[in-house]
Amino acid sequence: MSKVVTYVKESYDELVNKVSWPTWSELTSSAIIVLIASLLIALVVFLMDTGFKYVLEQVYNNLFQ
Repeated sequence: MSKVVTYVKESYDELVNKVSWPTWSELTSSAIIVLIASLLIALVVFLMDTGFKYVLEQVYNNLFQ
């Protein structure tokens, strides 16, 4: 049990004294960058999906007519 207590104390000490936490402005900028990147990736996936759907519809329509 003493190992668990030591682990918790050392973890708390590391989080409070050794971790460099971002400022609010750094956190906001990072969140905006992640949001924009996520939207761009979603747009690319949507465009690829739409393109593949169109190509496959053309192929199937030509094969089965």
